[in-house]
Amino acid sequence: MTAIRTRIAARGLGPGDRLPSIRALAASMAVSPSTVVEAYDRLVAEGVIRARRGAGFHVATAEPAPFRVAAAEPSRDRAVDPFWVSRQSLDTEASASKPGCGWLPADWMPVGALRRALRGLARGADALLTDYGGTRGSPALRRLLAGRFAEEGLAIGPDQILLTGSGTQAIDLVCRFLLRPGDTVLIDDPGYFNFRALLEAHRVGVVGLPYGPAGPDPAAFEAIVASARPRLYITNSALHNPTGATIAPATAHRLLNLATAHGVTIVEDDIFADFEPDPSPRYAALDGLDRVVRIGSFSKTLSASVRCGYVAARPDWIEGLVDLQVATAFGGPSPVATDLVAAVLAGGGYRKHLDEVRRRLSGARRATAQRLGRLGLVPALMPRGGFYLWCRLPDGLDSAAIARLALAEGHVLAPGNVFSVSNSAAAFLRFNVTQCGAPDLDAVLARAMRAAARSGEPV
Repeated sequence: MTAIRTRIAARGLGPGDRLPSIRALAASMAVSPSTVVEAYDRLVAEGVIRARRGAGFHVATAEPAPFRVAAAEPSRDRAVDPFWVSRQSLDTEASASKPGCGWLPADWMPVGALRRALRGLARGADALLTDYGGTRGSPALRRLLAGRFAEEGLAIGPDQILLTGSGTQAIDLVCRFLLRPGDTVLIDDPGYFNFRALLEAHRVGVVGLPYGPAGPDPAAFEAIVASARPRLYITNSALHNPTGATIAPATAHRLLNLATAHGVTIVEDDIFADFEPDPSPRYAALDGLDRVVRIGSFSKTLSASVRCGYVAARPDWIEGLVDLQVATAFGGPSPVATDLVAAVLAGGGYRKHLDEVRRRLSGARRATAQRLGRLGLVPALMPRGGFYLWCRLPDGLDSAAIARLALAEGHVLAPGNVFSVSNSAAAFLRFNVTQCGAPDLDAVLARAMRAAARSGEPV
């Protein structure tokens, strides 16, 4: 029933369309024909479909309601809703305190290099400021990316790289290309909350994979792929969001072997790679982009305002993704954005910028962990890089209750269950160590924790 409703909601089946025969649907879903008969009978009773004598079952002709992403699954407490957290982080005034957001403050970014690159572009050809970009995006930037990949052992040419409007658009294109409504996708639990939000829009099933200090649980991965038969596994391998964990080499090899054996494509979001002091294992490099797709962007290290992402994949998939991007965006990303990124990356200052950011982050992680520790907020692990601390609350407090109370005092937090498909992370908060500078943050957290304890909201 869910599979049929999903196809109708996603416009895979329209009013009056004939549904698969009972035997065909039973075979495709590996269930008995009697199960399909019962499902169709229930959908008829609900008015979703109609039975036509001698002509099978058809979608009811009533006009379907407009699709709403937020209604794609049962209503959740808005304090632990990925859309709620994203809206608060993006729409709150720039001066507001955002310990739960996912980006660096402006004074951590290479603003001087961006201004110099902008002045250089302003003196360039008029076409750069007026014309569409090529379908694959800036050749200069793709060559630079290919060179960076070669340093980690991934030898590909620029033609295997597609530039996109953002990292999120890169994942969206891959999902459009590889998924159909009703498919199943595996994501980490806990894992990046916008993966969940995006997959809701694609009307696919989502299954959580337990994720720990050494990465995903291989035994759980093997059991899930055998039972749920997911088409994709979407993950961060370097400096995992939200935990900050780094995948162990043995875990990476085992998961890649299991994914290959079960026909699962791994989509590797490598957006935090430049924050690592030393490179950790990458699925893409181990696999050579056979059943792995690498995506990323520059919003964390360069600018969230200059939107530019990329996809690296096997050549035939890149061809399909190029056509899909033309169909949905008429060409690649803005030439101004891609040439700006290329100009900054080509300059010697970018590597110095990263060295300085890594140095500052190391100090900020230690200092923030000490501050939070005095409040009883203890990191589950101390990451080797990046700007996240995944902290456990004391005394079984509920992070959603604390987030609501802190928001009332002007602080945006990221409660644990935003990141958890199974809603098993209510005892955690994710902190961005670069966004914890508000002088009253400690006092607000202490008050919120005391108030949550008095309210008695269970985890």
